Amino acid sequence: MTIDLKDARIYERGVPWAAFAELRRECPVYWNPESDGAGFWALTRHADIVEVSRNPALYSSAHENGGHRIFNENEVGLTSAGEHAIGIPFISRDPPIHTQYRKHIMPAVSPARLQGIESRIRERARKLIEAIPLNECFDHVPALSAPLPLMTLCELLDLPPEMWSELYDWTNAFVGEDDPDFRQSPEAMARTLESFIGFAARLFEERRSAPSDDIATLLANMQIDGQPAPFSEFLGNLILALVGANETTRNSMSHTIRAFADNPGQWDLIRHDPGLLKKATAEMVRYASPVLHMRRTATADTEIRGQKIARGDKVVMWYASGNRDEEVFENPDSFDVLRSRNPHVGFGSGQHVCVGSRLAEMQLRVVFELLAERVGRFEVIGEPRRFRSNFLNGVKNLDTVYHPA
Repeated sequence: MTIDLKDARIYERGVPWAAFAELRRECPVYWNPESDGAGFWALTRHADIVEVSRNPALYSSAHENGGHRIFNENEVGLTSAGEHAIGIPFISRDPPIHTQYRKHIMPAVSPARLQGIESRIRERARKLIEAIPLNECFDHVPALSAPLPLMTLCELLDLPPEMWSELYDWTNAFVGEDDPDFRQSPEAMARTLESFIGFAARLFEERRSAPSDDIATLLANMQIDGQPAPFSEFLGNLILALVGANETTRNSMSHTIRAFADNPGQWDLIRHDPGLLKKATAEMVRYASPVLHMRRTATADTEIRGQKIARGDKVVMWYASGNRDEEVFENPDSFDVLRSRNPHVGFGSGQHVCVGSRLAEMQLRVVFELLAERVGRFEVIGEPRRFRSNFLNGVKNLDTVYHPA
């Protein structure tokens, strides 16, 4: 078959699940030509994605080798804003630097820290849910899916919770390079960057002069190889924190509402036994696959499934396909909250697994525990507008009705 998986317009219509299934069967290591590049190898099997993720020495995500996206980050992307260069986020670093960054950040999302934050997440989620009318159509994204994870991020950054809407606009602009709704013009993007840079500069100086225990303080004061990280690195990693903390949870929540609307029997299981949510959140992430792909670059000649990969070739791991791999998941296209074995790659795999994955699953669990008390059935009205993106499996709206329990 022939398909251009890089074409962001495909994903406006929906994830090409049938094409991914055919690639897994017929050509799991698929050469995808690029009209504006050299092309890349598309990996669609779960085992290959996990294997590549575990081998950063052979498959690099470093910025100097192109980074973690299909396009070459060292040639294209957010590199500067006025007088400020945007530094390299640690997702685009290899060990040992990547490992040093993770070591600094992990305390902010440790089990002990998350234990303390759950009650406040629950309080915010309850207020948002109680503000939603029953038996009336509303847009789920701005009502619940977007504000909750961003309010949580505000707490982690020690920012006022009402800043969530500004963070929302910024993150959409950062990840929406192919979507005209998010990047309406170069001039509009320049204004967005100027606004964000000003905010980040103030935050950097404040956390340097009066450090606390929040993530912004960790990013502003960390030392890599014994040297203080410069503002440019703070900037790049702050953008990474905004996108990572928002997009995955937001879109997993929205896609799960749609899944429960389409599968009311699955929602009945949760309503009758909310304890199932401790494991069901993994199914929510697997089924949603909020991040579609991550990219690596081969640092030496190698092979995958007998296919020769040359040094310098781009290797793109399609997480969405890996999460529907028939060799790993029984009935992979079904949404099943009782699924017992669920080694999904929705949060990545290996050294790059998302540092906030526990926090994302906690927020999903809390939200659906609260919804189980109030909602008997979800109804989604019409088709949502989707991101034009080959990177994020996102929806811009989700017109929904909560029918009472």
